[in-house]
Amino acid sequence: MAVQLLSLRHVFEDEADEIRQLLTTHRIEFYETPPGNWGISMPAIWLQDADDLEIAKALLATYQAERGQRIRDEYEQLKAAGLHRTILDEIRENPLKVIAFVALAIAIAYVSINPFMEISR
Repeated sequence: MAVQLLSLRHVFEDEADEIRQLLTTHRIEFYETPPGNWGISMPAIWLQDADDLEIAKALLATYQAERGQRIRDEYEQLKAAGLHRTILDEIRENPLKVIAFVALAIAIAYVSINPFMEISR
């Protein structure tokens, strides 16, 4: 009977590709369910054979630990080289966009809080 290994919701595409490759390399049969047209279905990787679940979980845990370390190392390299992105970079590159989002956030806060302020008067 099939068993779910991993939900693909909020998983980066490159990570999903690496997991597919990992399972294929270790000859673990699997299939995927897509998120559907409106994104409300369960995107996931399912194992064909429930007996492979423990092996797949061990492989996945090892892979995720290695990926986490690799991503942290890449970030540290970018940070050391001064190439990592910060909020100031975003403000410098897209000042109008940042101003528009801040104005929108203020407008939403005003519309949300104003009725309560009116009641208190």
